[in-house]
Amino acid sequence: MADLVTISIEDHVADVRFNRPEKYNSLSIPMFKAIIEAGESLMKENTVRAVVLSGNGKGFCAGLDFANFQKMDSASPDNENESFSLYQTNENSPANMAQYAAWVWRQVPVPVIVALHGVAFGGGLQIALGADIRLAKPDVRLSVMEIKWGLIPDMTASQSLRDLVRLDVAKELTFTGRIVDGREAEKIGLVTRICDDPLAEAFKLAKEIASKSPHAIRSGKQLLQENWHGDEATGLRREEKIESTLIATPNQIEAIMANFEKREPNFQDPE
Repeated sequence: MADLVTISIEDHVADVRFNRPEKYNSLSIPMFKAIIEAGESLMKENTVRAVVLSGNGKGFCAGLDFANFQKMDSASPDNENESFSLYQTNENSPANMAQYAAWVWRQVPVPVIVALHGVAFGGGLQIALGADIRLAKPDVRLSVMEIKWGLIPDMTASQSLRDLVRLDVAKELTFTGRIVDGREAEKIGLVTRICDDPLAEAFKLAKEIASKSPHAIRSGKQLLQENWHGDEATGLRREEKIESTLIATPNQIEAIMANFEKREPNFQDPE
């Protein structure tokens, strides 16, 4: 069977693709495992400076694969998936395993850009919201769809939606499960911007990011994520502390010299 999530790395950019196209990349237990493993593997890749996340086939991710979970209800005791509970605690974060499939992209230390096409429903949308930047086709279809199944969004939307849309908008999307297209999603803040070829644009942006100092990029992501909801005093101290780890380091000096000498910088990867 083909890998459910594929990763290839070129020129410091990781190309991560959900690879269950016959099922619209829907979330089975093996798919959850593969997504988490992919994210965790990228945490250790010091040569990676940006990540592009996308889905093969006709859509990014259609959400939970209910048929897969129904099969598990009658699975035999030796089913390999029975030892994997979506509600078990993940030792690497405050998230449970279901939440971690989205949360892991926040923990990847470099920027994660998601390219959206087709559909991103339910858990698929929540995974996309875990990325740093979302590029989408105008006709993409997005939905906080859990209400359709009598549920609430339980894969980190309570944390990610608050950073993107107004509270009343988040409530409307959650209470109705209505589908929005790319243009409306851009207008309300659900996606960063729309473009005709989001995958190509994502790689273009990733390459631009990869050309910058990797230490500064990692520190920038850390700073914004840790300070966004903190108090002012703590935020200012953290800003100063993180900045002090960059000043007069080899990559910071290289950034200055490359600008003065009008040449492309040659940055060192983090150890």
